Amino acid sequence: MQKIKSVLFQKKTLVYLITIVLSILYVVIGNRIATRGLETAEGADTRVPVKAAVTKIISRSDLAEDGSFSGITTVTFEARVTSGERKGTVLTATQQIDSVYPAELKEVEIGDKVLLYEDTESETRGWIMGEYVRFDPLLILAVLFGVGLLIFGRMKGINTIVSLAFTFLAVFLVFIPAVMSAQNIYFWSILTCIFITVMTLLIINGADRKSFAAGIGCFSGMAVSGLLTVVMDSIIRLTGWLEEDSINLYMLNPHGHIDLKAIIFASIIIGAIGAIMDVAMSVASALYELKVNLPNASAKDLYRSGITIGRDMMGTMANTLVLAYIGSSLSMTLLMIAYTSSLTGLLNREAIVVEILNALAGSIGILLTIPLTSFVCSVLYTRKKMPAAARREEDDEDRLPEPEHGRPPMPEPKSYFSMDDWKDGDDYDGI
Repeated sequence: MQKIKSVLFQKKTLVYLITIVLSILYVVIGNRIATRGLETAEGADTRVPVKAAVTKIISRSDLAEDGSFSGITTVTFEARVTSGERKGTVLTATQQIDSVYPAELKEVEIGDKVLLYEDTESETRGWIMGEYVRFDPLLILAVLFGVGLLIFGRMKGINTIVSLAFTFLAVFLVFIPAVMSAQNIYFWSILTCIFITVMTLLIINGADRKSFAAGIGCFSGMAVSGLLTVVMDSIIRLTGWLEEDSINLYMLNPHGHIDLKAIIFASIIIGAIGAIMDVAMSVASALYELKVNLPNASAKDLYRSGITIGRDMMGTMANTLVLAYIGSSLSMTLLMIAYTSSLTGLLNREAIVVEILNALAGSIGILLTIPLTSFVCSVLYTRKKMPAAARREEDDEDRLPEPEHGRPPMPEPKSYFSMDDWKDGDDYDGI
């Protein structure tokens, strides 16, 4: 038993390391390919901000040169740079607050952490405040999340962090540059989903039957969602022009226009892949445990159990997708409802239609993932006997002997007389 476990551990470690190496190669090589032809968008702000902490408020004024109220409050302050080549340097900067905009930044105070930009348009080349430093608190929150994963997940938590890191790298260093370079978005979105699925399953669970079954179910659900999107695209005649910023996105690359309809396709399958993978892995894992603890369960039994388990997950996962899409586009939805008096007109607006399509295509993908994953599991898990090493170590000592002919072993009868006195034909009245 120990030898089998050692071999399985070595195999899992080898698969883990190979997956890490291949994932790094995918990100590095993919980034080089995706950034070919990528240029800075016209009008983009190329200035590099510096982080600084406000140390002194010099002056505050909201008056124009003639002494009248200007509507613009100007705050002059000193701030010490906290990072980069200028670290430790004290800079004098200004913040302008326009009363016309109700959501302007609050006035700076001593101790605030801000981003400063060099004002290259003025002759004095002074410094102006751009934003408050907002990412650092989020970084602390992310660290707390990682610590929670390590505490509750242990080794699985480490693997989760690694897979999340590669997911972010694949999206922001490969997929997004490919989109901005006006490359084939359909190809890159499918490739990104395949990479995320394979990488996540191999890093978290290894190359076993659970991962294979979950992967097949996940790819099937993704294919269904993508196919539905393509079919509905031609039926409901989408254009991809969802809002005013669509023209800026369309003209982002000067050497080739970005396919806005492909952006819709990518948003649907990338948005749904996480939920689909969750459902597929949950079903595959539950059926695997069922087969380990009930070795005589048939393929039919496993399939039925998978469907039963899937029914409980179906509603919550569909709600997850619908609520996620509603939450992400809540401001746009509120504006459309406020400025559209007709319900028919509202439901036929392309921006609303796309959000509904997102939720429906993803939910249908989840719906079909459940029976497909259950079927694959029922076939894979019953092809041969489950390996003994797959059983939990803590259950090995307390586990009853393997049953013969599908029946559990009978407990030894308790009696006040010796079993040696038992003879064929003797009556046994109980005690």
